[in-house]
Amino acid sequence: MKFDILISAGKRILVETEGFEVQPGKITLLLGESGIGKTMISRAISGLLSDREFTIRINGQPYSEYLAGSVCRKIQSQGFFVFQEPSSHFNPLLTLEEQLNEGAISDTGANEVILEQLFPSFSMAERHRLMEVYPKPYRPSGGEKQRMLIAMAFKKMALLTDSDVLYIFDEPTGNLDNVYRNIFLKMLIRAHQALPLTSLLITHDYSMISEIQDNYSGMLERIEFTELQISDGRQIQVPFSTGSYSKWLESLKPVEKENRPASEPILQLAPEIEVFDRILTITRDSVQEPGAMEIFSGDAVYLKAGSGVGKTTVAKIIMGLQPADRFSMRLKDLHFNQKTPPEFWKKHVWARIISMVFQHADEALNLNGRVRDIFRGLPIQKRSDPDFLNTALASIFDRNPGPDFQEMPVAFLSGGQKQRLNLIRAMILEPELLILDEPFNGLDFNTMQRILDLLQDRQRRGKSFLIISHNEEIIDRFVARDRVYRLTWNRADT
Repeated sequence: MKFDILISAGKRILVETEGFEVQPGKITLLLGESGIGKTMISRAISGLLSDREFTIRINGQPYSEYLAGSVCRKIQSQGFFVFQEPSSHFNPLLTLEEQLNEGAISDTGANEVILEQLFPSFSMAERHRLMEVYPKPYRPSGGEKQRMLIAMAFKKMALLTDSDVLYIFDEPTGNLDNVYRNIFLKMLIRAHQALPLTSLLITHDYSMISEIQDNYSGMLERIEFTELQISDGRQIQVPFSTGSYSKWLESLKPVEKENRPASEPILQLAPEIEVFDRILTITRDSVQEPGAMEIFSGDAVYLKAGSGVGKTTVAKIIMGLQPADRFSMRLKDLHFNQKTPPEFWKKHVWARIISMVFQHADEALNLNGRVRDIFRGLPIQKRSDPDFLNTALASIFDRNPGPDFQEMPVAFLSGGQKQRLNLIRAMILEPELLILDEPFNGLDFNTMQRILDLLQDRQRRGKSFLIISHNEEIIDRFVARDRVYRLTWNRADT
């Protein structure tokens, strides 16, 4: 399947690509930074865009003609689209069970087998209780919704009578940790082993490459690794070198710390935190015993846990952005607990000792402003240098974006561009400690490498960082083994 796609809004071209290909009978794995056009291309192919909102042409046809054509009608009637944000698919007026059994997937025969695979920690009774839930923004969890939508896709596969169908998975593991990501991959590859299916798998999780190479080498001939890039304003689909990724991964190693006298930690966080009727416990991963999390000058520390355990909550408590019922922390010579007023953080901590890179760039950036606006008001000593900001931008972007880029509305930027600005905005302050919450969200492979190089350069200059990431494959190599902490939780009343 090849597609020439042109999508515009008014005079602004959003997508222009020629020969975008999804090979029949194979899994096309499409990598690339967020916002580059992967989702818009896949939705256009699936007939999910509105020609009232966009002007669209596919293979030279107006979108209305493409929608009425046999290719699109077959994709819509027999294929399936797993959305990046599963809440957009679910009807809050129907239980999950009703939605799992409606329309073309009404046959309930495959339900229990599929749900048992996707919810292995649930008992049968727990799975049945989940099926009775009416989906709301806060319930079930994002990961549970994502697995339910994946269940619908695999159920439709199980009921197939014609294997010449396209299945599209748009960031299907975005809300899942590595365990559930691997379960999804196993189910997808088994389905392809049973039938000559055609799938488009969109992701920016590069660690999928290692999982596939290590465990499914016999399927490599039926998996196409590709990446979407921008060239001269157009989206181009190019082969992705899995060998380059593997070679880089093998070369990744922690910064060797010089022998120097032991110093007092910049941050010391007591191992127990009570918040949201939970007790969060920090353990040092190497000894698996509760212990204070300590971060020293020039340190790289990794806090890991499964999805939803509370890693981001801990980061926000450290920053004074999330109240806790009980905690104790020392930051240099300052002491903090649940009674410390928020103004104390604002006066003594923010942009002085600690800065934070938020998981979602939209939380940190003013989407109504221009690029230059997001740096206004920051205490940047070098701001009198007219080239200072351009130099900072060029350190992360592939090419020097130039002064015109500073006039771009933030809302027009891709997800990957916003994340780079999110990182620059925090690093430009030169804090002693930088907290990075899923800093690689939406970034392509080259940018991810560049960010890690910049972080290690900062570390050699005595700066420290605490990193939160699901990408264990990379961060376990990037951080020394004895600097890894793990977070667990129990209910406060147990």
